[in-house]
Amino acid sequence: MINRATDTTDSYRIGYISGHRRAVRRVSALILAVSLFCAGIGVTAVDAYAAKSGAADTQEELDANVEARKSLPVETNEVEGWPAGPEIGSEAAILMNVDTGAILYAKNIDEELYPASTTKLLTCLLAQENGHMTDMVPFSYEAVHSVPSDGSSIGMDAGQSITLEQCLYGIMVGSANEVANAVAEYTAGSMDAFTDMMNERAAELGCKHSHFTNANGLQDEDHYTSAYDLALIAREYFSNDMLSRIANTPKYHFEPTDTQPDDFYLKNKHALITGEIPYEGICGGKTGFTGDSRQTLVTCCEQDGMRLICVVMMQETPDQFYDTATLFDYGYSNFSLVNVTDYETAFTTEEKSFFKTGSDIFGNSKPFLKMNPDSRIILPKNVDFDELETEVSYDTDDAVVQIFYRFHGRDLGSALVDISENNQPGYEFEHVTPEEIEEGHTGITIEQEGKTIFLNVKMLILVVLAVAVVLGIIIVLIRLGREYHFSGRRNGRRRRRERKHRGRHGDLYV
Repeated sequence: MINRATDTTDSYRIGYISGHRRAVRRVSALILAVSLFCAGIGVTAVDAYAAKSGAADTQEELDANVEARKSLPVETNEVEGWPAGPEIGSEAAILMNVDTGAILYAKNIDEELYPASTTKLLTCLLAQENGHMTDMVPFSYEAVHSVPSDGSSIGMDAGQSITLEQCLYGIMVGSANEVANAVAEYTAGSMDAFTDMMNERAAELGCKHSHFTNANGLQDEDHYTSAYDLALIAREYFSNDMLSRIANTPKYHFEPTDTQPDDFYLKNKHALITGEIPYEGICGGKTGFTGDSRQTLVTCCEQDGMRLICVVMMQETPDQFYDTATLFDYGYSNFSLVNVTDYETAFTTEEKSFFKTGSDIFGNSKPFLKMNPDSRIILPKNVDFDELETEVSYDTDDAVVQIFYRFHGRDLGSALVDISENNQPGYEFEHVTPEEIEEGHTGITIEQEGKTIFLNVKMLILVVLAVAVVLGIIIVLIRLGREYHFSGRRNGRRRRRERKHRGRHGDLYV
């Protein structure tokens, strides 16, 4: 029998929920079980379901797998001086800072594994980026009936429709596979076209170990990702406030409308979101499970202004939640999100010509460059800022200079260096008012031998004029001196000629 594991993260409905269709599914399942028994196939209905879901392992085998995975190496533990991370039973795990992208904990983060329903983070991200929340999303026959009967759904029927916003709640809270299909058709025109969008968007985010074949995460050998790639997707997802709010909803109420007649609630299965396992600062997340993927979990948390994303892949329930809490404890206990300007001394505007020259010509200049006050990095609490390695890069579109900070090769984040608002280049005179000139707000910057020199235009003009006047006076004096000197020489020559003439003609002129 083909092992076709499906996502079993489902929701429950209160009230009438397409009762006829569900009854038909139950009867069909009962008939199938009876037929198998009568045909002499030595498999009970429960055994058939277990084989289909990939859950044939005994609990002892599953526990043994968890213990074996605890011994797998943690890459970040191999970094000298890095805070030691915990042993967990997940096959792969990562702890990433949302603001900087710094990786605090890494275990098999590039291994290609099945994401199950955590796929839906990318589905909702694309839907939000390409749609409008008030648009109505119709449900086609294919969107509804391509989902296996034991796959998670919220019971939508072909021909019904709900808003895109309701769809996102159905996907993130109820893990509804048919809703993910409908959103894919709404966004791209077809489910196949949507998977192309998924792979393109994943590549844009930097994913290198991912390939998606559907919008919902149903098991497929060619549908895979890695813990690192999933964290990149989650980082982008949780950078959106609306998506974060939807992903942090413990329960959602669907009310009947003209296009959807049922009244029901969805309950989130993420125990850290519902509070079944209490943890401070949870911002949202997504569960996932198939027989092949096992439990997969993505969670975002914020404490003291530091947002972290945790991804655990291939774990057993309920340890995926406890592994996540353990990694969050590790992150908040051993790392801080710090403002670079509070620590940096090597690139300060007061001391280094990197920002301001000591030669202040013709006026009092202000720093031409300044470090962006919002630049922050992750700093291990057992590491001094002075121990960090820095690299200056001019290859950036966001600022003049970007300074990267690392600790033994591990990226911690970067700081941007911008042009000071008070010292914009003053050579665009058509944009400068007389009042600004009078106030001394204009200037010229000169790059010389690695130093930036600021020239005060007002003072420069006055000095040039003064120099011109002085030069003019000097020229006049020189010309007057020359005229006087030449006149004396002419009178002397005339007297000498007269004396010579008298010597030749005697008393002629007496």
